[in-house]
Amino acid sequence: MSKLTGFKITPGPTTLTGRGVKLEPLTLEHEAGLKLAAADGALWDLRVTSVPEPENTSAYIQTALTGLAEGHRVPFVVTDEASGKVMGCTSYHDIIHSVGRLEIGFTWYAQSHQRTHLNTTCKLLLLEHAFETLGASIVGWRTDNYNYASQRAIERLGAKLDGVIRHHALRRDGTVRDTYMYSVTAGEWPEIHAHLLYQLKRHAS
Repeated sequence: MSKLTGFKITPGPTTLTGRGVKLEPLTLEHEAGLKLAAADGALWDLRVTSVPEPENTSAYIQTALTGLAEGHRVPFVVTDEASGKVMGCTSYHDIIHSVGRLEIGFTWYAQSHQRTHLNTTCKLLLLEHAFETLGASIVGWRTDNYNYASQRAIERLGAKLDGVIRHHALRRDGTVRDTYMYSVTAGEWPEIHAHLLYQLKRHAS
């Protein structure tokens, strides 16, 4: 990997913790936990997500680890810090080292942990690490044009819509999606940071 990079520190495996949530490097040892998390709501039946079917979980993890080895992805498993229970997963991906850009995606949570503080906490941890430790210039997200819940969640973070890439990627059912692209810049981060802390404070009250 080139030493010339737009990041202060090259993105790589790390552990992030906060508010009872732990993001740790994804490994093949997490297969059983991910299967249980995905089964909580049979998430693989949702056409607008990429949650693996039980029999494909090992391959799903291996694909993420291949991306890590190639330098364009850093996958995390999301766990309960106290119990170690797997609640889902997420990744930095489409990492462009020369310009300090990365995206947050491949994110999903067991149904019983949706509509809680979990997503906001994970995004806060990932954004803090991206901007304040790695020195990212910009962090992006992408989502299916029919994944309205994901669009609302990204917008609640304060990210701005960059645009829509039409006829961009295949869904699991063979149809082709449009992709909504969002981002937050390093200059916008202080305001977004304050906003996320406020949201979590309200949730805790």
